[in-house]
Amino acid sequence: MVRFALCQIGAMSQFFNIHSENPQNRLVVQVADCLKQGGVVVYPTDACYAIGCSLDNKRGMDRVRRIRQLKEDHEFTLLCRDLSDLGLYARVPNPVYRALKQGTPGPYTFILEASKLVPKRLVQPKRKTIGLRVPDHQIIRAILEAFGAPLVSTTLSMPGDEYPLNDPFDIKTVLEQEVEIIVDGGYGGLDPTTVVDFTGATPEILRRGCGDPTLFGF
Repeated sequence: MVRFALCQIGAMSQFFNIHSENPQNRLVVQVADCLKQGGVVVYPTDACYAIGCSLDNKRGMDRVRRIRQLKEDHEFTLLCRDLSDLGLYARVPNPVYRALKQGTPGPYTFILEASKLVPKRLVQPKRKTIGLRVPDHQIIRAILEAFGAPLVSTTLSMPGDEYPLNDPFDIKTVLEQEVEIIVDGGYGGLDPTTVVDFTGATPEILRRGCGDPTLFGF
C-alpha cells in the first residue's frame, strides 16, 4: 500500500501545519515518505528554516541549488538523528566525540572528516570534510526519526536576501511551486548555526551563530 500519494513531484506544495512541541505523527510520516520518494521539503530547525532532501537524491540537490542559486561547490550539511548517525558519516576520534556530546542536540554544525558512506558530491574536495549536525527541534527530529537516515540540508536563504525566510506564509508564497512539502512550525530564527571545525589539533570556530561557542571552550 502506497502511503505517500500526497507527494507528487513537480506539483504545487503541500502545506503542513505541524505542532512544534508535539508533532502529529500522521503528518510526520507523510513528510518522511515524501522524502523517500524523492521530494524536496522545507522544515524548521532550532536555528533557521532549512530546505533539503534525501542523501541519495542528486536531482533533489540540484533543485535546491537552483532554488537558492548556489554554486556547484556549495557545502551542504547532513542533518542527523543523533550522535550514532553522526559517527557513521564522519570519522570521530574519542576526544572529539566527547566534545560533540556537549553540543548535541543543538544549533551547531560540526566540520569533520567524512566517512566512506558520504557521497563524493557532498565531500569538500580538498579537505575531504563534511558538515554535520544534530538539531534540537521536535519537528525535524521527528521527521529524521521517521525517515531513518540523514538529510542533505541547507539554510533557506533566498538569492539577494539579507536574512533567511522565517515566516511560513512568506515561504509558501515564494516556494509553493518549487518544493513538495512546506512544514509550518511557526516563525523561525534568523541566525544560522555556529560552525565548529574539529579537523585540526584544536577546535576552531568558523562562524558564530545562535549556538553558544563557550560549550567548546571558546
